[in-house]
Amino acid sequence: MKDVRKLLFPFAILYGIVTGIRNFLYNRGIFRAFSFDIPVIAVGNLSTGGTGKSPLTEYLVRLLKDSYSVATLSRGYKRSSKGFVLADDAATAATLGDEPYQFHLKFPDIQVAVDADRVNGITRLLSLPDKPGVIVLDDAYQHRRVKAGLYILLTAYGDIYADDLILPAGNLREGRSGAKRADIIVVTKCPPDLALKEQENITRKLKPQMHQKVYFTCIAYDEWVYSGEGSIKVTDVKPQDKVLVAGIAKPEPFFSFLKNDTDHCLTYPDHHNFTASDIEAIINKSDNRIIITTEKDYTRLKGSLPADKLFYLPIKSSFVKDAGDFDKTILEYVGKSTGNR
Repeated sequence: MKDVRKLLFPFAILYGIVTGIRNFLYNRGIFRAFSFDIPVIAVGNLSTGGTGKSPLTEYLVRLLKDSYSVATLSRGYKRSSKGFVLADDAATAATLGDEPYQFHLKFPDIQVAVDADRVNGITRLLSLPDKPGVIVLDDAYQHRRVKAGLYILLTAYGDIYADDLILPAGNLREGRSGAKRADIIVVTKCPPDLALKEQENITRKLKPQMHQKVYFTCIAYDEWVYSGEGSIKVTDVKPQDKVLVAGIAKPEPFFSFLKNDTDHCLTYPDHHNFTASDIEAIINKSDNRIIITTEKDYTRLKGSLPADKLFYLPIKSSFVKDAGDFDKTILEYVGKSTGNR
Protein backbone atom coordinates (compact mmCIF):
# COMPACT_ATOMS: atom_id res chain seq x y z
CA MET A 1 0.00 0.00 0.00
CA LYS A 2 2.82 2.39 0.85
CA ASP A 3 4.48 1.66 -2.50
CA VAL A 4 1.23 2.42 -4.34
CA ARG A 5 0.90 5.72 -2.50
CA LYS A 6 4.45 6.67 -3.45
CA LEU A 7 3.40 6.32 -7.09
CA LEU A 8 0.56 8.78 -6.39
CA PHE A 9 2.89 11.45 -5.02
CA PRO A 10 2.83 13.58 -8.24
CA PHE A 11 -0.97 13.78 -7.93
CA ALA A 12 -0.56 14.78 -4.28
CA ILE A 13 1.65 17.67 -5.40
CA LEU A 14 -1.07 18.80 -7.83
CA TYR A 15 -3.76 18.48 -5.16
CA GLY A 16 -1.58 20.43 -2.73
CA ILE A 17 -1.14 23.23 -5.27
CA VAL A 18 -4.91 23.49 -5.78
CA THR A 19 -5.71 23.55 -2.04
CA GLY A 20 -2.80 25.92 -1.42
CA ILE A 21 -4.10 28.40 -4.00
CA ARG A 22 -7.57 28.21 -2.48
CA ASN A 23 -6.22 28.94 1.00
CA PHE A 24 -4.06 31.77 -0.36
CA LEU A 25 -7.11 33.41 -1.95
CA TYR A 26 -9.04 33.20 1.32
CA ASN A 27 -6.06 34.42 3.36
CA ARG A 28 -5.70 37.48 1.10
CA GLY A 29 -9.42 38.23 1.14
CA ILE A 30 -9.83 37.61 -2.59
CA PHE A 31 -12.34 34.88 -1.75
CA ARG A 32 -14.87 36.26 0.73
CA ALA A 33 -15.21 34.70 4.17
CA PHE A 34 -18.27 35.49 6.29
CA SER A 35 -18.04 36.25 10.01
CA PHE A 36 -20.97 36.46 12.42
CA ASP A 37 -21.85 38.48 15.49
CA ILE A 38 -21.92 35.38 17.66
CA PRO A 39 -19.30 32.97 19.07
CA VAL A 40 -18.58 30.33 16.42
CA ILE A 41 -16.28 27.40 17.23
CA ALA A 42 -15.04 25.24 14.34
CA VAL A 43 -13.93 21.67 15.08
CA GLY A 44 -12.10 19.76 12.37
CA ASN A 45 -8.96 18.09 11.13
CA LEU A 46 -6.48 18.03 8.28
CA SER A 47 -6.91 14.31 7.64
CA THR A 48 -9.80 12.32 6.18
CA GLY A 49 -11.57 11.30 9.37
CA GLY A 50 -11.05 9.09 12.37
CA THR A 51 -9.76 11.80 14.72
CA GLY A 52 -12.68 11.89 17.15
CA LYS A 53 -14.52 15.04 16.11
CA SER A 54 -17.88 13.91 17.50
CA PRO A 55 -16.66 13.21 21.06
CA LEU A 56 -14.89 16.59 21.15
CA THR A 57 -18.00 18.34 19.80
CA GLU A 58 -20.04 16.66 22.53
CA TYR A 59 -17.47 17.76 25.12
CA LEU A 60 -17.96 21.38 24.00
CA VAL A 61 -21.74 21.03 24.15
CA ARG A 62 -21.58 19.71 27.73
CA LEU A 63 -19.24 22.51 28.71
CA LEU A 64 -21.42 25.28 27.29
CA LYS A 65 -25.07 24.21 27.30
CA ASP A 66 -25.87 25.04 30.93
CA SER A 67 -24.77 28.66 30.50
CA TYR A 68 -25.51 29.37 26.83
CA SER A 69 -28.02 28.50 24.15
CA VAL A 70 -25.98 26.12 21.99
CA ALA A 71 -26.44 24.90 18.42
CA THR A 72 -24.39 22.42 16.44
CA LEU A 73 -24.13 22.69 12.67
CA SER A 74 -22.83 19.82 10.54
CA ARG A 75 -22.83 18.92 6.88
CA GLY A 76 -24.95 15.84 7.55
CA TYR A 77 -22.80 13.32 5.73
CA LYS A 78 -24.74 10.66 3.75
CA ARG A 79 -28.15 12.04 4.72
CA SER A 80 -31.09 11.68 2.36
CA SER A 81 -32.30 15.28 2.81
CA LYS A 82 -31.01 18.41 1.10
CA GLY A 83 -30.32 21.96 2.23
CA PHE A 84 -30.92 23.26 5.74
CA VAL A 85 -32.60 20.90 8.22
CA LEU A 86 -33.24 21.63 11.89
CA ALA A 87 -33.70 18.53 14.04
CA ASP A 88 -37.16 17.96 15.50
CA ASP A 89 -39.20 15.04 16.80
CA ALA A 90 -39.48 13.61 13.28
CA ALA A 91 -35.72 13.62 12.69
CA THR A 92 -33.90 10.39 11.84
CA ALA A 93 -30.36 9.35 10.99
CA ALA A 94 -31.46 9.40 7.36
CA THR A 95 -32.64 13.02 7.44
CA LEU A 96 -29.78 14.39 9.57
CA GLY A 97 -26.87 12.00 9.15
CA ASP A 98 -25.77 9.63 11.90
CA GLU A 99 -23.57 11.97 13.96
CA PRO A 100 -25.96 14.98 14.06
CA TYR A 101 -28.80 12.60 14.92
CA GLN A 102 -26.63 11.26 17.74
CA PHE A 103 -26.21 14.85 19.03
CA HIS A 104 -29.98 15.36 18.79
CA LEU A 105 -30.76 12.23 20.80
CA LYS A 106 -28.12 12.92 23.43
CA PHE A 107 -28.78 16.66 23.85
CA PRO A 108 -32.50 17.32 23.26
CA ASP A 109 -32.15 20.75 24.87
CA ILE A 110 -29.85 22.17 22.14
CA GLN A 111 -30.48 22.99 18.48
CA VAL A 112 -28.98 20.54 15.99
CA ALA A 113 -28.89 21.58 12.35
CA VAL A 114 -27.34 20.34 9.12
CA ASP A 115 -26.43 22.23 5.97
CA ALA A 116 -23.60 21.65 3.51
CA ASP A 117 -23.50 25.44 3.07
CA ARG A 118 -22.35 26.52 6.53
CA VAL A 119 -22.93 30.21 5.79
CA ASN A 120 -26.54 29.52 4.92
CA GLY A 121 -26.84 27.19 7.92
CA ILE A 122 -25.61 29.83 10.38
CA THR A 123 -27.82 32.48 8.76
CA ARG A 124 -30.86 30.24 9.09
CA LEU A 125 -30.08 29.45 12.73
CA LEU A 126 -29.73 33.14 13.53
CA SER A 127 -33.09 33.88 11.89
CA LEU A 128 -34.91 31.56 14.32
CA PRO A 129 -37.07 33.18 17.03
CA ASP A 130 -34.98 31.34 19.65
CA LYS A 131 -31.66 31.82 17.92
CA PRO A 132 -28.58 30.25 19.54
CA GLY A 133 -25.96 32.13 21.52
CA VAL A 134 -23.09 29.83 20.49
CA ILE A 135 -22.63 27.68 17.38
CA VAL A 136 -20.28 24.69 17.22
CA LEU A 137 -19.36 23.73 13.66
CA ASP A 138 -18.62 20.01 13.36
CA ASP A 139 -16.05 19.03 10.69
CA ALA A 140 -15.68 22.55 9.30
CA TYR A 141 -11.93 23.22 9.34
CA GLN A 142 -11.74 23.41 5.53
CA HIS A 143 -15.00 25.36 5.18
CA ARG A 144 -13.25 28.67 4.62
CA ARG A 145 -16.39 30.64 3.64
CA VAL A 146 -17.15 30.86 7.37
CA LYS A 147 -14.64 32.76 9.46
CA ALA A 148 -15.03 31.15 12.87
CA GLY A 149 -13.94 32.91 16.03
CA LEU A 150 -12.11 29.86 17.39
CA TYR A 151 -10.59 26.93 15.48
CA ILE A 152 -9.91 23.57 17.14
CA LEU A 153 -7.76 21.22 15.07
CA LEU A 154 -7.74 17.51 15.91
CA THR A 155 -5.06 14.98 15.06
CA ALA A 156 -4.98 11.35 16.18
CA TYR A 157 -2.23 9.87 18.33
CA GLY A 158 -0.07 7.56 16.23
CA ASP A 159 -1.26 9.25 13.04
CA ILE A 160 -0.47 12.93 13.51
CA TYR A 161 -0.58 15.26 10.52
CA ALA A 162 3.12 16.05 10.89
CA ASP A 163 3.86 12.49 9.70
CA ASP A 164 1.32 12.45 6.87
CA LEU A 165 1.11 13.52 3.22
CA ILE A 166 -1.57 15.15 1.11
CA LEU A 167 -4.13 13.03 -0.72
CA PRO A 168 -3.84 10.70 -2.56
CA ALA A 169 -0.31 9.90 -1.38
CA GLY A 170 -1.45 10.33 2.22
CA ASN A 171 -4.62 11.22 4.11
CA LEU A 172 -4.38 15.01 4.42
CA ARG A 173 -7.12 17.17 2.91
CA GLU A 174 -4.68 20.08 2.70
CA GLY A 175 -1.04 20.76 3.44
CA ARG A 176 0.38 20.71 6.96
CA SER A 177 0.67 24.51 6.83
CA GLY A 178 -3.11 24.58 7.22
CA ALA A 179 -2.53 23.84 10.90
CA LYS A 180 -1.44 27.46 11.34
CA ARG A 181 -5.12 28.53 11.25
CA ALA A 182 -5.85 26.66 14.47
CA ASP A 183 -6.10 28.34 17.85
CA ILE A 184 -6.08 25.00 19.66
CA ILE A 185 -4.56 21.65 18.61
CA VAL A 186 -5.87 18.51 20.28
CA VAL A 187 -4.06 15.19 19.95
CA THR A 188 -6.87 12.66 20.33
CA LYS A 189 -7.10 8.92 21.09
CA CYS A 190 -3.98 8.94 23.28
CA PRO A 191 -3.22 6.28 25.89
CA PRO A 192 -4.68 7.53 29.19
CA ASP A 193 -1.24 7.28 30.81
CA LEU A 194 0.64 9.04 28.00
CA ALA A 195 3.99 10.08 29.47
CA LEU A 196 4.85 13.76 29.71
CA LYS A 197 8.04 13.18 27.72
CA GLU A 198 6.09 11.69 24.81
CA GLN A 199 3.64 14.59 24.96
CA GLU A 200 6.59 16.95 24.64
CA ASN A 201 8.02 14.95 21.72
CA ILE A 202 4.70 15.06 19.86
CA THR A 203 4.34 18.77 20.52
CA ARG A 204 7.78 19.39 19.03
CA LYS A 205 6.82 17.44 15.92
CA LEU A 206 3.63 19.49 15.54
CA LYS A 207 5.64 22.73 15.77
CA PRO A 208 2.79 24.87 17.17
CA GLN A 209 2.77 28.61 16.60
CA MET A 210 3.27 30.97 19.54
CA HIS A 211 -0.49 31.58 19.84
CA GLN A 212 -1.47 27.89 19.71
CA LYS A 213 -2.17 25.62 22.66
CA VAL A 214 -1.70 21.83 22.42
CA TYR A 215 -3.77 19.38 24.47
CA PHE A 216 -3.94 15.58 24.68
CA THR A 217 -7.13 13.55 25.05
CA CYS A 218 -8.06 9.89 25.30
CA ILE A 219 -11.27 7.99 24.72
CA ALA A 220 -13.20 7.28 27.92
CA TYR A 221 -15.65 4.40 27.57
CA ASP A 222 -18.91 4.33 29.49
CA GLU A 223 -19.31 1.80 32.31
CA TRP A 224 -22.58 0.60 30.79
CA VAL A 225 -23.92 -0.50 27.42
CA TYR A 226 -27.44 0.65 26.59
CA SER A 227 -30.40 -0.58 24.58
CA GLY A 228 -33.89 0.71 24.00
CA GLU A 229 -35.06 -1.48 26.87
CA GLY A 230 -32.31 -1.33 29.48
CA SER A 231 -28.62 -1.38 30.24
CA ILE A 232 -25.87 -3.81 31.29
CA LYS A 233 -22.61 -3.09 33.08
CA VAL A 234 -19.59 -3.44 30.79
CA THR A 235 -17.89 -5.69 33.35
CA ASP A 236 -20.86 -8.05 33.12
CA VAL A 237 -21.12 -7.99 29.34
CA LYS A 238 -17.45 -8.51 28.49
CA PRO A 239 -17.36 -12.24 29.42
CA GLN A 240 -20.58 -12.96 27.47
CA ASP A 241 -20.64 -14.40 23.96
CA LYS A 242 -21.70 -11.57 21.68
CA VAL A 243 -21.43 -9.93 18.28
CA LEU A 244 -19.66 -6.58 17.95
CA VAL A 245 -20.62 -4.35 15.03
CA ALA A 246 -18.76 -1.20 13.96
CA GLY A 247 -19.10 1.07 10.94
CA ILE A 248 -16.56 3.71 11.99
CA ALA A 249 -13.22 4.85 10.60
CA LYS A 250 -11.00 3.06 13.12
CA PRO A 251 -12.93 0.34 14.98
CA GLU A 252 -9.99 -1.53 16.54
CA PRO A 253 -10.09 0.23 19.96
CA PHE A 254 -13.85 -0.41 20.21
CA PHE A 255 -13.39 -4.10 19.50
CA SER A 256 -10.39 -4.42 21.81
CA PHE A 257 -12.24 -2.84 24.71
CA LEU A 258 -15.20 -5.25 24.59
CA LYS A 259 -14.25 -8.49 22.89
CA ASN A 260 -13.30 -11.88 24.23
CA ASP A 261 -12.03 -14.91 22.31
CA THR A 262 -15.51 -16.20 21.42
CA ASP A 263 -16.93 -12.92 20.06
CA HIS A 264 -17.62 -12.19 16.40
CA CYS A 265 -16.50 -8.75 15.14
CA LEU A 266 -18.28 -7.35 12.07
CA THR A 267 -16.65 -4.36 10.39
CA TYR A 268 -18.32 -1.99 7.92
CA PRO A 269 -17.16 1.24 6.22
CA ASP A 270 -17.46 4.53 8.09
CA HIS A 271 -21.02 5.99 8.00
CA HIS A 272 -22.26 2.73 6.47
CA ASN A 273 -25.92 2.56 5.52
CA PHE A 274 -26.93 -0.93 6.62
CA THR A 275 -28.87 -2.84 3.95
CA ALA A 276 -31.44 -5.57 4.43
CA SER A 277 -28.78 -8.16 3.65
CA ASP A 278 -26.45 -6.59 6.24
CA ILE A 279 -29.19 -6.80 8.86
CA GLU A 280 -29.90 -10.43 7.95
CA ALA A 281 -26.19 -11.28 8.20
CA ILE A 282 -25.93 -9.64 11.65
CA ILE A 283 -29.01 -11.51 12.91
CA ASN A 284 -27.70 -14.81 11.58
CA LYS A 285 -24.28 -14.23 13.11
CA SER A 286 -25.73 -13.25 16.47
CA ASP A 287 -27.77 -16.46 16.79
CA ASN A 288 -29.83 -14.89 19.59
CA ARG A 289 -26.76 -13.45 21.35
CA ILE A 290 -26.54 -9.78 22.26
CA ILE A 291 -25.22 -7.33 19.69
CA ILE A 292 -23.13 -4.35 20.77
CA THR A 293 -22.36 -1.50 18.41
CA THR A 294 -21.03 2.05 18.55
CA GLU A 295 -23.31 4.90 19.48
CA LYS A 296 -23.08 6.28 15.93
CA ASP A 297 -24.00 2.94 14.34
CA TYR A 298 -26.86 2.49 16.81
CA THR A 299 -28.65 5.49 15.27
CA ARG A 300 -28.86 3.54 11.98
CA LEU A 301 -29.41 0.04 13.36
CA LYS A 302 -32.14 0.67 15.95
CA GLY A 303 -35.51 -0.44 14.70
CA SER A 304 -33.90 -2.98 12.36
CA LEU A 305 -32.58 -5.36 15.01
CA PRO A 306 -34.34 -6.77 18.12
CA ALA A 307 -34.52 -4.00 20.72
CA ASP A 308 -33.70 -6.37 23.58
CA LYS A 309 -30.57 -7.63 21.81
CA LEU A 310 -29.08 -4.44 20.35
CA PHE A 311 -26.87 -2.35 22.68
CA TYR A 312 -24.46 0.53 22.17
CA LEU A 313 -21.38 1.72 24.05
CA PRO A 314 -21.09 5.51 24.54
CA ILE A 315 -17.69 7.22 24.58
CA LYS A 316 -16.41 10.59 25.72
CA SER A 317 -13.32 12.72 25.22
CA SER A 318 -11.23 12.85 28.39
CA PHE A 319 -8.18 15.06 28.80
CA VAL A 320 -4.91 13.39 29.77
CA LYS A 321 -4.12 16.62 31.63
CA ASP A 322 -4.96 20.34 31.59
CA ALA A 323 -8.71 19.87 31.15
CA GLY A 324 -9.29 22.92 33.35
CA ASP A 325 -7.07 25.06 31.15
CA PHE A 326 -8.89 23.89 27.99
CA ASP A 327 -12.27 24.65 29.57
CA LYS A 328 -11.05 28.08 30.64
CA THR A 329 -9.83 28.88 27.12
CA ILE A 330 -13.21 27.95 25.61
CA LEU A 331 -15.27 29.75 28.25
CA GLU A 332 -13.13 32.89 28.03
CA TYR A 333 -13.54 33.02 24.25
CA VAL A 334 -17.32 32.52 24.41
CA GLY A 335 -17.74 34.91 27.34
CA LYS A 336 -15.64 37.62 25.72
CA SER A 337 -17.37 37.24 22.35
CA THR A 338 -20.79 37.31 23.94
CA GLY A 339 -19.88 40.34 26.03
CA ASN A 340 -18.70 42.25 22.96
CA ARG A 341 -21.89 41.70 21.01
